[in-house]
Amino acid sequence: MRIQIINGPNINLLGKREPSIYGAVSFEDYLVTLKAQYPDVQIEYYQSNIEGELINKIHEIGFSYDGIVLNAGAYTHTSIALQDAIRAVTTPVIEVHISNVHTREEFRHKSMISCACKGVICGFGLDSYRLALEALLYTKK
Repeated sequence: MRIQIINGPNINLLGKREPSIYGAVSFEDYLVTLKAQYPDVQIEYYQSNIEGELINKIHEIGFSYDGIVLNAGAYTHTSIALQDAIRAVTTPVIEVHISNVHTREEFRHKSMISCACKGVICGFGLDSYRLALEALLYTKK
């Protein structure tokens, strides 16, 4: 099984950026743990702060991978183009958020991409990614 994790803007700063909200662990460190938990799953990782690069990555792998775990960061709340990219591909996409966006600022309560995703997981810290991976594994059975 091949799963692509795609992270959007500012996720490259995990471990440094607002640790009270996002925690003190970098995504790269978490990824080592996640890969160790799922040795039979090919987990690939991509991060960009640029919307068009996220769209290009979805297009590139969106017909050949078994699943995409997408944390679009702030683009979640603004990007119709990401929604269109998700709708255009056949690979299922799970939207994830580290924090519970519904307990935060009002503008974070609306996702432009949820309606195109298979599911949404938020509020479980970095474990949101593991839960998304579990969802993809479960639905593949």
